[in-house]
Amino acid sequence: MTKRDTLISRTIVEGLDRAPHRAFLRAMGHDDTALASPFVGIAHTASEVTPCTMSLPPQIQSAKLGITREGMTPFEFGTITVADSMSMNHRGMRFSLVSREIIADSIDAVVRGHAYDGLMTFASCDKTLPGMLMAIARINRPSVFLYGGAALPTPWNGQDIGVVDVYEGVGRVYEGTSSEEELDAMERVGVPTVGSCAGQFTANTMALVAEVLGLAPLGVAYLPAVYSERQALVKRAAGLLRRAVDENGPLPSDLITRESLENAVVAVGATGGSTNALLHLPAIANEVGISFTLDDIAKVLEDVPLVADLKPGGAYWARDMHHVGSTPALLRVLKGAGVLHTDTPSVEGRTLGELADTGPEADGKVIRAVGNPVTPTSGVVVLKGSLAPEGAVLKVAGLKHTVHEGPARVFECEEDAVAAVRKREYEAGDVIVIRNEGPKGGPGMREMLGVTALLYGQGMGEKVALITDGRFSGATRGLCIGHVGPEAAAGGPIGLIRTGDIIQIDAGKRELNVKLSTDELARRTRPPVPEGLEPETATLRKYAALVGPAHLGATTHRNT
Repeated sequence: MTKRDTLISRTIVEGLDRAPHRAFLRAMGHDDTALASPFVGIAHTASEVTPCTMSLPPQIQSAKLGITREGMTPFEFGTITVADSMSMNHRGMRFSLVSREIIADSIDAVVRGHAYDGLMTFASCDKTLPGMLMAIARINRPSVFLYGGAALPTPWNGQDIGVVDVYEGVGRVYEGTSSEEELDAMERVGVPTVGSCAGQFTANTMALVAEVLGLAPLGVAYLPAVYSERQALVKRAAGLLRRAVDENGPLPSDLITRESLENAVVAVGATGGSTNALLHLPAIANEVGISFTLDDIAKVLEDVPLVADLKPGGAYWARDMHHVGSTPALLRVLKGAGVLHTDTPSVEGRTLGELADTGPEADGKVIRAVGNPVTPTSGVVVLKGSLAPEGAVLKVAGLKHTVHEGPARVFECEEDAVAAVRKREYEAGDVIVIRNEGPKGGPGMREMLGVTALLYGQGMGEKVALITDGRFSGATRGLCIGHVGPEAAAGGPIGLIRTGDIIQIDAGKRELNVKLSTDELARRTRPPVPEGLEPETATLRKYAALVGPAHLGATTHRNT
């Protein structure tokens, strides 16, 4: 039985002066049995603002059934979603990363304010996953995380496509190599079901991170949103949560350790995951008081092979990962490679090494054996140099060329760069620089999928480079370097670059430099921020005043 003295919910149900609280609870339909049971919050981002979150309501209902069956009392509540799908490529994207903090803060407020004993969270769209994981870490009560699942790809002209193909189709129309009619037909089938983006983009990457950290049940990351198996998985998760409540652990602080964080980095690098994970992992670590920086991540990535051949750089989808064994199959390969800490615990009650032993052998296509990797080095790397003293991130999975030297073509914001790319006002060999888009300067550190997809659609994705103090979508491919730090607004060298300066990129050497002397950089002054780039709202002004640098996770508070 549950240790009654460990139930925080007794604060609001026991004693004479709690009669009013009990009256409110009875008004919600709770009887004496429910009041005597552990209280579990079900926090979710279900909404109708994006197809990503529309898979959640049936899963939430299964969670309620499972929690009740396990002798606990569920309390459902929702929080926000700012969908990258709808906010991309305009100023609305400024609110995407901001929403991560709002989600974490809002869950923290409800769980503590209502004295819940345990927490089950659901998320499906990019920033909602790290927001939920940050909340779980901060609150540090028995918890389990559930991902809503990815959409399916769709057949198109003999191959499967997803939404990134629609983005790149826009570029082909601007280039004149495709018609608006073809693009119209593609957009009608590009996202055929509810669920998150179908490749190893940010949502699927962070779901994998949740599993590897031990916060999510095994198999949640790659099971498609529309597969009915999800209902059974959610009910099983309720049993895991009941055990954690009964035993008062494992707590999130038991699961999120330096070793498990390093394991998560390994999983991201081995799958060519989203560079956004390199922003979110330090933020999650911060919530439990662990300093885990971009430098720490860079050290781990040095020893990681790329073994999963996943979109956008590779050939396969999240659905395909599920059918060849999902996360356990990946972990089996990585355990064999000797790159995991195998003794880290999980909410499953087994160590990561034990979970890896449940996986099948690599299928050889979607997941490669360690002796035949996609590449012997990680699909994601950290660069440093005179242009990025605090570091920058690059997804190299699928890149044909990882060395580039060329003249900078500088833009003060994303809109200016997009307008120039649409008109082909750049040359092969250029390095497109987009600045004033960092956490503080943006503010909000916008993603740049719109401009990168245009470049690929124009057939120039491998012929130019792009660097920014902002971010890139998990769907981005190409020589696209983000998180350049310090950002322009913090006085970083990216704010001093001028059009024509020669920029050198060498992913193999992990270097990002500008061919200018230290004296020349010191002599330069930063140009004034163009009018119209200031924060438009109180939300953004407050965020800009609080947010920290990208290499520390772009958080609005520090615990380390």
